[in-house]
Amino acid sequence: MMEIIDLRDSEGDLTGKAVALGNFDGIHVGHQQLIMSNIHEARKRNLKSAVLMFKNHTKELLLSNKESKLQLLTNFQQKIEIFKSFGLDAIYMIDFDESLMKLSPDEFIDNILIKSLNAKLITVGFDYRFGYRASGDSEYLKKSALNKGFYVSVIPPVHIGEEIVSSTAIRKFIRSGNIMKANEFLGRNYTIIGTVIEGKNRGRSLGFPTANIRLQDNYVIPKEGVYLTNTHLNNNKFISLTNIGYNPTFNENELKIETYILDFSGNLYGKTLEIQFIDYIRDDIKFNRVDELIHQIEEDVKHIKKYY
Repeated sequence: MMEIIDLRDSEGDLTGKAVALGNFDGIHVGHQQLIMSNIHEARKRNLKSAVLMFKNHTKELLLSNKESKLQLLTNFQQKIEIFKSFGLDAIYMIDFDESLMKLSPDEFIDNILIKSLNAKLITVGFDYRFGYRASGDSEYLKKSALNKGFYVSVIPPVHIGEEIVSSTAIRKFIRSGNIMKANEFLGRNYTIIGTVIEGKNRGRSLGFPTANIRLQDNYVIPKEGVYLTNTHLNNNKFISLTNIGYNPTFNENELKIETYILDFSGNLYGKTLEIQFIDYIRDDIKFNRVDELIHQIEEDVKHIKKYY
């Protein structure tokens, strides 16, 4: 049974641990390789396998300009659920706050890794940085390990084709509508979570009632357009068509995320939906007449039914 422990409230555990470090934004295939390596080495050395995760992304504190607020690939709860799937012994959580940000590399090693976690193995990615102003890196960790009684494993970059898998690359794919590529790099379907709010009921009047989504977190928003999606509600999965855009046919100026769930009837207001993006279908088009829009939606529905 995996433990989830807040490091600030923990009294310390003398069990030796193998700890994977990183922001883990997206927990993409590179992160997955790092975590699996950490678990494998932990078992070989009879250590407790663990991840140290920040409750918030480090860049959220560093970006003071609200307009530059970081857009996430995974929220906190999604990370927890994904970590659970690996078979880790423990997740240690900690707030990335001013006091943690200002720790020097040596203070982070001594106070967090050694004193709080009793880490005997540290697993990091090739580009890992830590400590005040990101002044520590994997080489610094390895030098410190020689004197402080732990071992460091550095995972090289993971490539898909000619590209290095990274959260930055995945954000780029999502924003350009290249969902299939983003999913390949993530190792799963890109998923956003939101609450259904009342809209203008325009979809219902057209014969395609849509759920208007208010996002629970500041996710990366895919390029405007229409997408094949799966919508999860109460552990049930439905084929769906999701539109991201400004409803150009009706000259609206507010970006909306609207999902039409096939073969579903019922009141969704206030419900939480998970929307998994599968593929980009087409651009968000301005139609001259409403009947043209209805015809296009009918064609979109026929198109996505071919996938199943």
